[in-house]
Amino acid sequence: MSVTLHNPDGLPKPDVYRQLSVATGSRLVFLAGQVARAADGSKVGEGDLAAQVEQSYLNIATALAGVGGTFDDVAKLTVYVVDWSPDKLPLLGEGVARAAARLGVDPVKPITLLGVAALGEPDLLVEVEATAVLP
Repeated sequence: MSVTLHNPDGLPKPDVYRQLSVATGSRLVFLAGQVARAADGSKVGEGDLAAQVEQSYLNIATALAGVGGTFDDVAKLTVYVVDWSPDKLPLLGEGVARAAARLGVDPVKPITLLGVAALGEPDLLVEVEATAVLP
C-alpha cells in the first residue's frame, strides 16, 4: 500500500498541501471528523486553535492505529474551521506542525479547508476529517 502525493503541471504548487494523492491498497477508511477531545472525552485546548488542530490530527493517528494504519496512509483531509479568516492560517500551521513532530510524519496531504459558522459543540474551533487507504 502506498499514498503518493502530486502537484501536477498546470496547477499551482503550494508548499503546505498537495493537489492530489494516488493511493493503492485494498481498504478505504473514512474517519468521522476528529475534534479536540482526549480519549476520556475531556476538552483539549479550549480557545486555542493550534492546540485543537494538534489534538484533531493526533486523534486521526490514534483512530488509524486502531485499524492497523498510520497517518502516512491518509489520502485526503478536510478541515472545518469556525469563523475562518486568513489571519488564522499561522495557528492552523502551528497545530499541524506540532502534531507532525509528535507523530514523526510529513503532514502534507491533499486538503480542503472550509470556514464554518459553528461545529457540534460551542467550544470547538476545528474539526478534521480524513480518508485513508490501507493494505
